[in-house]
Amino acid sequence: MSHKRVPKRKIVFAGAGAAAIAAAAILLPNANASQDDSEAEAQPKKVDAASAADIATRLASQLGEAFGGAYYDKDEQRVVVNVVGASNNVNVQVKSAGAVVRSVENSTKSLQTAAKTLKTKATIPGTSWSVDPKTNELRVTADSTVTGANWDTLESTVKSLGAGMATLKKSTGEFKPFVAGGDAIFGGGARCSLGFNVTTDSGAPAFLTAGHCGVAAEQWSDSQNGAAIGTVQDATFPGDGDFALVTYDDPNIEAPSAVNTGNQNVDIVGAAEATVGQQVQRMGSTTGLNDGSVTGLDATVNYPEGTVSGLIQTDVCAEPGDSGGPLFSADGNAIGLTSGGSGDCTAGGETFFQPVTTALEAVGAQIGDGGAAGGGGAADGGGAADGGGADGSGAAGDGAGADGAGGAAENG
Repeated sequence: MSHKRVPKRKIVFAGAGAAAIAAAAILLPNANASQDDSEAEAQPKKVDAASAADIATRLASQLGEAFGGAYYDKDEQRVVVNVVGASNNVNVQVKSAGAVVRSVENSTKSLQTAAKTLKTKATIPGTSWSVDPKTNELRVTADSTVTGANWDTLESTVKSLGAGMATLKKSTGEFKPFVAGGDAIFGGGARCSLGFNVTTDSGAPAFLTAGHCGVAAEQWSDSQNGAAIGTVQDATFPGDGDFALVTYDDPNIEAPSAVNTGNQNVDIVGAAEATVGQQVQRMGSTTGLNDGSVTGLDATVNYPEGTVSGLIQTDVCAEPGDSGGPLFSADGNAIGLTSGGSGDCTAGGETFFQPVTTALEAVGAQIGDGGAAGGGGAADGGGAADGGGADGSGAAGDGAGADGAGGAAENG
């Protein structure tokens, strides 16, 4: 089997970003301290999206029930932290971390409780909900299949949560895993997009893809009816995620840590948590490279095949065949794996992603090639659709990753 070499034209990104900003409150020991100095300490600091996620995670544990979520203001390059109540100590902690304080009504805990109510009373195929810290509400969406009694149940459940707790909207599309039969990586008559090359805890080369791909077929090939190149070791779908680990059958294969975007490779230097407001890019074997932003976290999606929780919600488009493909940041951090959604890359819609950090922890793997030499391997570094363009014209090619089938895989 031949493999496409890594093109000479290559983008190399720096590390994960700025160091974490200290979160401890600064106490002025004497009355002679400069007022200008204290005001300077309180000024919000400019950070990148990766550092924003670190700050938000740290403050979430420190502030407890006063924490109402956080998001990244990409224009100002600042972290905005939602705070419930008027505790001066809480405000000092937020400002000392370099973030902006925003007063809100709903704590993260109360939003999570509301989400549990939705799960209990309105787990209806074709619905989804996620936490939107920008509105400080749950974003509840129903696709075009939710009608009649199901719509009435969903609407009444949302209203029962109380004013200002959730918003409900209707989507013109249909929530489903992005699956298709076609000409990328094949398994059991279906295809998916490879997400990211990883190294298992035993040192074996492997890659991540969508869990609904992993349950559709045990072995995957890089050509239709071709010899298998990888075997599924772990797959979760539906349930607490949508991810699968596939180990390469050849333990000596070169599998560099990069995403092939068609004309160039993006080195993947690590994995990072998503932050609402963060700009991201997605690669898939059907639609190629597309970008957008993170719009919600801790999303629950009720697919026809079952409920999946803990996902990232975005406005990045995707279509059947993009399943499992990589979601990543401009600085080379792996963010997510394409799960599913509604709409397409013409009309738009919602798209959901499995967080990479959660998948790595669950399967016991790490981003990267474990020190293997670069130079192109199977799936050429996790870039689905090697040679594929944004118009989807170059669908599979060498190294298009498991572009595969979903839980109830469509072959159309």
